[in-house]
Amino acid sequence: MYNLFLDGVQFPVAPSRITTRINNKNETLILMNEGEVNVLKKPGLTDIEFEVLLPNVKYPFAVYPSGFQPATHYLEKLEQLKVNQAPFSFIVNRLMPNGNLLFDTNMKVSLEEYEIQEDVEENGFDIVISVKLKQYRAYGNKKLVIKNETTTTKQATVETPRDTTNTVTAKTHKVVKGDTLWAICKKYYGTVSRSMTNELAKKNGIKNPDLIFPGQVIKLE
Repeated sequence: MYNLFLDGVQFPVAPSRITTRINNKNETLILMNEGEVNVLKKPGLTDIEFEVLLPNVKYPFAVYPSGFQPATHYLEKLEQLKVNQAPFSFIVNRLMPNGNLLFDTNMKVSLEEYEIQEDVEENGFDIVISVKLKQYRAYGNKKLVIKNETTTTKQATVETPRDTTNTVTAKTHKVVKGDTLWAICKKYYGTVSRSMTNELAKKNGIKNPDLIFPGQVIKLE
């Protein structure tokens, strides 16, 4: 015995079959040295499909907990679930003949689509609907709040990258009046530090990195 509820509304007749498809998102890849492997990922959303009878006359095999309602009552409810763009509860209770509960399904779902089937030859009064549901998982976006500080003013400076397209490449440099090892490093290497001037002085046998003379040839490589 089944009891079917959509958004708290119990349907009078239980579906003859409920198909629950638990989807997966695993991916099969072929690696050069390992061959075929299966990359395990988080499971996908569950799909649920079923058909249910909506009687337009009162049958003894149907359940009417809130009194008999025609098929249009349930069709209007389905249409609301479709256009509301909101998830709802899907509950199925599976009972033994003695009333003991076997197990139940209770999940948040969305109504993907439903189809109305009418068989005028067999019974012109009742309607069969085919319903497709999809599991709903709640999600949310993080909100970033930027506070403006009015008491203090902050300035951002952008440092222009050094243009290396015109970097001078040479093997030696002849010292002229006003030259220093610091200026020579800056000119030929684009950047300068005390360790660089010391290294250049050592390479050229200069005892004092701060003392060079015009006419002196400095080896750069």
